[in-house]
Amino acid sequence: MTNFPSVAFIGGGNMANALVSGLINQKCPLENIHVIEVADALRTQWDKRGVSTSAGPDATLRHHRVWIFAVKPQQMKEVVLQCKQWMSADTLIISIAAGISISSLATWCGSPQAPYQNIVRCMPNTPALVGAGVTGLAAPAGLSAEDRLIATGLLSAVGQAVWVNDDAAIDAVTALSGSGPAYVFLFLEALVKGGEALGLTSSQAKELALATLAGATKLASASPETPATLRERVTSKGGTTAAALAVFQESQFVDIVSQAMKAADSRAAELSKEFGA
Repeated sequence: MTNFPSVAFIGGGNMANALVSGLINQKCPLENIHVIEVADALRTQWDKRGVSTSAGPDATLRHHRVWIFAVKPQQMKEVVLQCKQWMSADTLIISIAAGISISSLATWCGSPQAPYQNIVRCMPNTPALVGAGVTGLAAPAGLSAEDRLIATGLLSAVGQAVWVNDDAAIDAVTALSGSGPAYVFLFLEALVKGGEALGLTSSQAKELALATLAGATKLASASPETPATLRERVTSKGGTTAAALAVFQESQFVDIVSQAMKAADSRAAELSKEFGA
């Protein structure tokens, strides 16, 4: 992305930090970035980074083409309504709040009779903190091609950006890639503990587990084969891998993962009802 729009972050927490770092790494000028953060200590950290800041929504928002709402779902409606008075006709609203639907955002930014169309709902994930994130994005049919490109460019600053069709798909993204790093970390914990139980030191088990996960993911990304085919190629009949996989299958590992993702998807839908319009 070469022509960076002016961006205001409403909320200066971890995800805002990741996005700003990504933009700076791509040579976005500091004067194009503004952060609104109510916590004094956190706002001081932003001041030290050289971006403009404020303790709450104010007229400064008028000077920024893109507003990225990075606040908790339960705060979204109140914060959007606080900011709304400074919106322009071409303000692009990007929300990263889990469970807050496009229709709710469109109503809050516009009205029930005239929903606002310049909206992107997205779900990034925490690997964005190291530039390796993936973000699902969805928008109303009325969003312009230009604004889609802007949103893609901004979210691509911290990894990959994948467009999906609607709110239901964003909830699915939340269940897969949004919450997914926690599933991987849990599996990583299990590998380390398993290695320790077999006699490896904690540092040895961690090093081996991390390298195994990284290598397997890299291989899967580079290979045209499906994960199932790659798994089969590692598994010799009657061998050690087959013995281990048999235990996973007996415990219905695939079903457990599916059930966990359904729970996350359902919770995202519940958040929409709980905190939506």
